[in-house]
Amino acid sequence: MATAVAAGLTGCQAGPDPSLVADATREEVTRVEPLSWWTGMKTPLQLLVQGKDIGRKKITIAGGKGVTVKHLHKAANPDFLFVDVEVDADAKPGTYYLFVSDGKQMVKYPYLIREREKGSADRKSFTTEDLIYLIMPDRFASARNGNDVQWDGEAYDDGSAVPWDVPETPDLVDRNDPVARHGGDIQGIIDHLDYVADLGATALWSTPLLLDNQPQESYHGYACSDYYHIDPRFGDNALYKTMVDKAHEKGLKVIMDVVTNHCGTAHWWMENPPFPDWYHVNEPYMQMNALFSVYMDPHASLKDRERQESGWFVPSMPDMNLDNPYVLRYFQQWAVWWIEYAGLDGLRVDTYPYNEPEAMAEWCKAVRKEYPGMNIVGECWDMNIPQVAYWQSGNPNRNGFDSHLPAIMDFPLQQAMVRALTEDEVRWDEGMTRIYSVLAQDFAYHDLSNMLIFFANHDHDRTGDVLRHDPQRMKLALALLATLRGIPQLYYGDEMMFCERPGRHHDGSKRIDFPGGWPDDPVDLFTEEGRTAAGYTTDADYTSAAGLHDYARALFRWRRGCSAIHHGKTLHFLSRHNEGAVNYTDNTYAYFRYDDKDAVFVYINNTDEDRALDWSHYDEFVSGPVQGRDVISGERVKLCDGLVVEPRSALIVEFKRPNE
Repeated sequence: MATAVAAGLTGCQAGPDPSLVADATREEVTRVEPLSWWTGMKTPLQLLVQGKDIGRKKITIAGGKGVTVKHLHKAANPDFLFVDVEVDADAKPGTYYLFVSDGKQMVKYPYLIREREKGSADRKSFTTEDLIYLIMPDRFASARNGNDVQWDGEAYDDGSAVPWDVPETPDLVDRNDPVARHGGDIQGIIDHLDYVADLGATALWSTPLLLDNQPQESYHGYACSDYYHIDPRFGDNALYKTMVDKAHEKGLKVIMDVVTNHCGTAHWWMENPPFPDWYHVNEPYMQMNALFSVYMDPHASLKDRERQESGWFVPSMPDMNLDNPYVLRYFQQWAVWWIEYAGLDGLRVDTYPYNEPEAMAEWCKAVRKEYPGMNIVGECWDMNIPQVAYWQSGNPNRNGFDSHLPAIMDFPLQQAMVRALTEDEVRWDEGMTRIYSVLAQDFAYHDLSNMLIFFANHDHDRTGDVLRHDPQRMKLALALLATLRGIPQLYYGDEMMFCERPGRHHDGSKRIDFPGGWPDDPVDLFTEEGRTAAGYTTDADYTSAAGLHDYARALFRWRRGCSAIHHGKTLHFLSRHNEGAVNYTDNTYAYFRYDDKDAVFVYINNTDEDRALDWSHYDEFVSGPVQGRDVISGERVKLCDGLVVEPRSALIVEFKRPNE
């Protein structure tokens, strides 16, 4: 590890006259990260400075009041230096200068300290009151109709003092190739924010937009090549910040997808890392084992844990070593920088249990120390409920581990919903019983309000395909998403039952282009007129798009104002029938979501027959009949014996609880 050395002119604020000192060349100072900083931050600032033999030089900072270099830390690689900078409480914003000296010559590099916006630390985040809309930007919308874009030579408005040189981007646009770039961009997202808000969504989660310069399959963004710059094929840092601002104007929070576990083999540090253990060296290649249980398994071997922590996700994604304190500090500052710079409202962490658990707990603590109200949801892809619960902050783990991760993705419920809606011939533990059984284990979770629920995301088969292209089953999925406990997340296009494109079965073919997102698209599903006119195309059936969209919009707009759904409890019921000595579920599921004043009754009829309510089955909650309002049609409904619920449909009725 690096060792601290004296900082030369530490504490000096006057320093040399910048006008008398030459600017650093790109070779002398290749990069400085974070790109800029702010006054009034709690997070300690440690600059990563890269330049030829810069580890053998001294760095000081001057140019204003209250900003000083405290320590220099040499890396194993002489081309890196880590600089601890103290920004006092009374520091003045402005342009400061890093003065780099080898004892004979001195050069300067400008560094911007911004004034922090008032109230920034107190920002709110996503909660059960939100519906998160997940998009894959390369496949959502293109404002430029194809983005084989190279950097145009202008500096970004992000605090970078030297224009950032974008390397050649070899993975070009070909919309006929499911794993190539398709050309979606940030401006395309901005142009369609009204659609997202109109649907009833209140938060936007985009898969990564940072530079991913892998030669193939770079469109998904999960193999980062530069953590501080937006991929130029999407736009730039300033445009991303504009997107966040525009989203806020329309009542949409923005959640950034972050990847701390791995980068891509095209990342700039792969050829010349600061330390040999900056990432896990993998020769011969070792694949991770996806064995999350090693952290809570009392019988787990050290070999299995090492493979889980140090193995690479795939050969193109090197595994970062967060046990190196400089790597951990780098990723802590990086998350804080993007939240502050862009004005973000939340984070989603990819492949959370693949990270070193103790280090990631420190990462979460650091982010939430700066932003106490910031919600962070982790992808903990496991179907074992106790193992998912292990990763949520506050869970009483026997080994004493606390992740400090507030929210977790509910993969067990996701699997239960999908399987329940695809099973027709069901026995006692199948069909809708699957959902009942998963929710019956909610006692295992520490905080039910911080469970992210979903029936699909970008890593799953398209729900329309899974549900056999059946719009009625799709409506049942939407009804469950809108009314079950937790924070709902909808994957783009599922509101209209998007399906995989014909041809090679591949992740890329599931991540389809949103029709209407490109100027020359023959179908436009972003508009009411386009949805109404849509029908069959050569590779898709959009005849149900308008009806499904309107159903989803009615659901999610209603959900925005329903406190019983946001904060209420759940009381659920399962119906059985006997055939001889065998006990079967009748494949229906009913539940109340309720608070002290209001209630919502949900009845899911996942059969191909009418079902008539027997209200005596539910009278422990409220005796019937009950007058309420159907949240889809808006019509008055009497909940009573004999009320018929049609096949493959959901009855959702809200009503006031009677006074005791």
